[in-house]
Amino acid sequence: MRIVFAGTPDFAVPSLRAAAQYNEVVAVYTQPDRPAGRGRELTPSPVKREALLRGIPVLQPENFKAAISRKALRALQPDLMIVVAYGLILPQSVLDIPVHGCWNVHASLLPRWRGAAPIQRAIEAGDRETGVCLMQMEKGLDTGPVLLAQTTDIDANETGGQLHDRLADIGAQVLRDGLGLLRADLRPRPWVQPEDGVTYAHKLDKAEARLDWQQPATALAAKVRAFNPWPMAEAVLAGERLRLHGAIALPLDHGAAPGTVLQAGRDGIDVACGEGALRIRVLQRDGGKAITAADYLNGRRDLAVGA
Repeated sequence: MRIVFAGTPDFAVPSLRAAAQYNEVVAVYTQPDRPAGRGRELTPSPVKREALLRGIPVLQPENFKAAISRKALRALQPDLMIVVAYGLILPQSVLDIPVHGCWNVHASLLPRWRGAAPIQRAIEAGDRETGVCLMQMEKGLDTGPVLLAQTTDIDANETGGQLHDRLADIGAQVLRDGLGLLRADLRPRPWVQPEDGVTYAHKLDKAEARLDWQQPATALAAKVRAFNPWPMAEAVLAGERLRLHGAIALPLDHGAAPGTVLQAGRDGIDVACGEGALRIRVLQRDGGKAITAADYLNGRRDLAVGA
């Protein structure tokens, strides 16, 4: 087979390795290098770095609107194009080029959580399970028929980053299984996504990370998990803005105003919410590193109440 791979972030790297297992990847498409870091130097994507390590040619068009971009893809004579978190919506004129069309590795159990941030939205919503779908791409946003899927439970304390890494590996395995079937001329049988249960995982916005103590503690704890490591939940506590790395919800009937520190000690800092309380366990001050609540209280003796 002649495979073309399109992907950009870390999530796509295990899938690239799976696709390249038998040296069938003839080219890799990825987003153009972007400024990153304090120096804002142009930085290649994780997928580009992996491709270069493997000696695979890399192409980085801004999009496929220009005929020359589609011509370059057609010249590769791809049997299959694999798309994993590429960052571009492919037009039908591109989807039609490979012999077997385009496959997408998507980190949710479709049709739930179509869109850009399925991993974080699943945790934020309190979902108990998620998974990965291998989908035959069509023009709509994650609307294509599903070829293969694998389900996994979401751990009660799992962060967005931890689930991201697990699903990246699961996605690579699902893709490996699909490619094995295709090589054996046993093309996976697609099933059309149902209309019921469609939800959209909208792109993360940094403004969402600001916690509102008026909300229930369970919702805030889910956000802390979902937004770790990015954009990272933020909250104002006793006049100081903090980034929250770890917190749990407590079913307390406190009667205090939201935002009130109920208890602060070795176990954490308990803050009154609209319903229940949020126990902050790991946090970060501006310009600092992540520390335990106990270490933070060493410099905030004024907060040590009920310890």
